[in-house]
Amino acid sequence: MTINQAFEILMRAGGIRAARVITENTTNFSKIKVWCMARALRRGVPVAKIIHQKWFYGLRFYTNKYTLDPRPDTETLVSAVISDVNHNNGVQILDLGTGTGCIAVALAKNIPNAHVLAIEKSRGAARVARKNVRDLNATDSVYVKIGDFTKQNIIRQPRFDIIVSNPPYIARGDTRVDIGASHDPKMALYAKNNGLAAYDAIAKNARKWIKRGGKIYLEIGDGAGRDVRKIFTTAGWKFIRSENDLSGIERVLIFQL
Repeated sequence: MTINQAFEILMRAGGIRAARVITENTTNFSKIKVWCMARALRRGVPVAKIIHQKWFYGLRFYTNKYTLDPRPDTETLVSAVISDVNHNNGVQILDLGTGTGCIAVALAKNIPNAHVLAIEKSRGAARVARKNVRDLNATDSVYVKIGDFTKQNIIRQPRFDIIVSNPPYIARGDTRVDIGASHDPKMALYAKNNGLAAYDAIAKNARKWIKRGGKIYLEIGDGAGRDVRKIFTTAGWKFIRSENDLSGIERVLIFQL
């Protein structure tokens, strides 16, 4: 099958943009492969899940069914950390729920002498993160550890200057979730307590993991700012500021211990 024939089939299945991205990132256009990709598009599978890659902060990350696809909204979190950090000093960073490792690797690649410990509960996602760390030449600065950040003993001492997290924050039954999210792992999307359970755990546990004066950077869902601020200030954190994403939605909250 020629690339033009593949493009036509994929365009009918998922539109011009999807067809262009897939054909630009695919080398084998066998009939079976193109048919399978077209069928996936009709089922609402995101393009990133089909070609197993997604660009994030200028870096190309591998992604699969075990991980969330990196999203532009999360770049707001990375930018906030980079703009605040003292680039002349080595900084110790803890990434909670690393997924593909996109936050950890993007920070390590943009902050000189940064060292990042990336925690991930899912073994499948941890394998993806480790692959991205290797492929993007970040093995000297990023270490991926399997563990549950809702358990306080995952970290033994308060040694981090910065903690970052894009935790699961969608309430079950939230009708704003698009069809593409149905192909993401549910444990990375949904949280109990109306989407706030992960923030409750982080607010309590992170006090034991961060140095005095350290900052925590959190991605939040649309409209969750008030509730998350209350959780953290009640737990003894000082609210510093918030950051909006490119759509003008409050997307990142920053607290200090």
